[in-house]
Amino acid sequence: MNLFLSMVVPENTDCEKQKKLNIDESIFVRIAANDMAAFETFYRLTERTVYAFVLATVKNHDDALDVVQDTYLKIRAAAHLYKPMGKPMAWVFTIARNLSISKLRFRQKNDSIEVGDLENDLNFSYVSDSEDRLMLQAALKILSSEETEIILLHALSGFAHREIAENLGIPLSTVLSKYHRGLKKLKKFITDRR
Repeated sequence: MNLFLSMVVPENTDCEKQKKLNIDESIFVRIAANDMAAFETFYRLTERTVYAFVLATVKNHDDALDVVQDTYLKIRAAAHLYKPMGKPMAWVFTIARNLSISKLRFRQKNDSIEVGDLENDLNFSYVSDSEDRLMLQAALKILSSEETEIILLHALSGFAHREIAENLGIPLSTVLSKYHRGLKKLKKFITDRR
């Protein structure tokens, strides 16, 4: 079963748990001291999560890659400013969100061409499974940015709903309602396409 379909129609809820991000906040001290091994470790642990988060906002693979790169450059440059609060990903998400918004503003100012039909868009050519590509395109079209962020953070990165609420700074009830509303939209989309 493909990734997006499995989000909407789980095969088995008791299946293997997705790995959780366990970030030791002292890693930022090491990154600030120019410890490249610490930076590489942090990157490897968080890259998929940050990409999913950014893609939900910018809705374009190439722009998401640019923003992810800028996010890690910013993290490396500002690691000395990190204040341990028990929520390292909230700090990372704040940086990524601000850079995503800046990218969107820049794109709106400089692009007079509207985004074309996503089915013919080569930006999604990196997704090899055709069902996954269709679901990603649908998600980016029919879901709000917040719904997409929440679903991708839960499905791809393994964050629990409580962790998503803490990291995004929104109530758990809002996360749950947006998650379930987004899944309903995707399920309806899938059902209507069959």
